[in-house]
This record gives sequence, C-alpha cells and structure tokens, in this order.
Amino acid sequence: MKKTFIFSLLFIFLTANLSAKVLLSPIDAMKENYGKSVTISKKNILLSNEDFKKVQAEAKTKLTTKIYRIYTAKKDGKILGYGILINKKVRSKNGVVMYLISDGTLKGIEIIAFNEPHEYIPSKTWQEQFRDIKTNKMLQLSRDIPTITGATLSARSVTDSSRIAFAIYNKLLKGK
Repeated sequence: MKKTFIFSLLFIFLTANLSAKVLLSPIDAMKENYGKSVTISKKNILLSNEDFKKVQAEAKTKLTTKIYRIYTAKKDGKILGYGILINKKVRSKNGVVMYLISDGTLKGIEIIAFNEPHEYIPSKTWQEQFRDIKTNKMLQLSRDIPTITGATLSARSVTDSSRIAFAIYNKLLKGK
C-alpha cells in the first residue's frame, strides 16, 4: 500500500513536470497558422549521409540528428505550407521550435516546447522578427536578428535552428 502511494505521487510529480514543458501542440500550431479547415499530415524524415552533409553545409551549423519531423498543411489537395520541427539544446536542456514555411518564405515560428526556465523563452515581439523571410537567407544572430538580454543562448538556438529548417526545406521540400 505504501509503495503504491509513493509510486502514485512520483508519477503525478513527473507527469505534471513534463506536461508543463509543452507550450503548444504542433497540430494546433499548424491549424493556427494555416487555418482550421486544413488537413495536417506528419512524417519523420531520415536524412541520408549525403543529405545530412548538404543540409549541414548550407545551414552552417552542426546537426545533432538525422531525424526531423515535418508537418504538411493541405487544402483541396494543394500544399499550403510546411511546419518543420527542430529540437535543439539551448543550455543543458532542449527547446523545440516549429518553423512555418510557405512558398519559400518563413511565415513565422512557434515555440512548441521549452525545457529551460520560462524566463528564457523569447518574447512574442522578438519572435515576430521571424516573419516573411525568404528561405535562401541564412540568418545570423547579431547581424540579422538581435540578441536577447539574459537569453542569448535561446536567441542563438532559435536563429541557428532557422538555418537548419531553411536548408531542409530548400534541399528536400521546395518544389514538391
């Protein structure tokens, strides 16, 4: 009885802690940006060694995985855009950002999960800078995107990840 109670408390503590980290579901982010009536599909892509090298070279940042999740928004059989999830370590824990891309242009970003302290989450005002940017422009922190006082590592992570999302889009999704 005592063990069951302790395990129950432990389970509640762990699940409460985990659920607090997810800020928005990827499906909800896609529907918010592409409309409620769109059909959303998701797939995982595994980069080949060749694609891995190409994406890493174009993004000019180190890739830590070959697996990425891509969401596609369709309406009446036409692709409206993509949501590319990038999971990247910020300091010691990961943050997950969705890059919403339509017709070669970054429509915006959504922070899906953030495991660092919440005061390091980039503000909505700062996130607005990631709108209407062509995917052939590889963004650089401090040059194209200003840093955030007290959250420089978060800003660097989001900006570096944008280049990865752009490279994945340019190499694997553009024109399909």
